[in-house]
Amino acid sequence: MTEKACKECHRIVKGATCECGPNTLTTDWMGYVIIIDPEKSEIAKKMDITKKGKYALRVR
Repeated sequence: MTEKACKECHRIVKGATCECGPNTLTTDWMGYVIIIDPEKSEIAKKMDITKKGKYALRVR
């Protein structure tokens, strides 16, 4: 199964939907970052990420 990235929150998911809602997924994404502790992560703050997980750096 191909991983898809959410166009809204950039979270990478393996299922058919994201927490953001239906029809927000795309296979057109590049790079990823894994956020373990969003409260202490400078990258998470810059990307407005509040939940731990795997996120795409660029989503088209």
